[in-house]
Amino acid sequence: MTDKVVGVIGGMGPEATVDLMGRVIKATPAEDDIDHIRMVVDNNPQVPSRIKAIIEGTGESPAPCMAQMARNLAASGADFLVIPCNTAHYYYDEVCSAVDIPVMNMIDVTVETVLNENASIRTVGLLASKAVLLTGLYTKPFKGKGIDVIYPSPELQDLLMASVRKIKTGKYDIGDREVLQSAAEELVRKRSEALIVACTELSIICDGLDAGVKVYDASQVLAESIVRMAKGRG
Repeated sequence: MTDKVVGVIGGMGPEATVDLMGRVIKATPAEDDIDHIRMVVDNNPQVPSRIKAIIEGTGESPAPCMAQMARNLAASGADFLVIPCNTAHYYYDEVCSAVDIPVMNMIDVTVETVLNENASIRTVGLLASKAVLLTGLYTKPFKGKGIDVIYPSPELQDLLMASVRKIKTGKYDIGDREVLQSAAEELVRKRSEALIVACTELSIICDGLDAGVKVYDASQVLAESIVRMAKGRG
């Protein structure tokens, strides 16, 4: 069976896209080059800012640009598409409408993974950008299952956002990792039974994050889902 080709609507931010590609490679069972998955990638940092559009309300919608990227990737041979940016899933429906191939939903596969592995869970802690919180991208599907979503305090959330902005520039340091760890620990003190790293910038610095509960990294969940889809296992 020939593997399916994944198209990546990337650049949001650019290092997060490269991070996802690395995760896909590591998650793929391979004995040689030929066993790996073909990825057609548009790592486009010129996609209009999600932060300006959603949080600040001053920017243009990224949807038209993302839809055109989707069409280009489909024309380049992609069998299905992914968007390695949690916030950008606010425009998921517009991307789906632009193409006739499947678009994997990062939010859905992450929520499904948490629910499948934690049948009795009632509270989830979210480490994400303010835009993800404002749009309820995770809150809505969890609330539909009777599960509460807990956020960091406003002070820690502001620090997380500052780290997200730094990571987008490539100029982050151990202090940003310490902010993420502090936010995780606070969420557990607030009785979170599991944590989700729901920002692909934060995914870059979340290795080794330990707060005493299971941590789900949406980028890692997406990477593993890509492998299953491409290999015809899901």
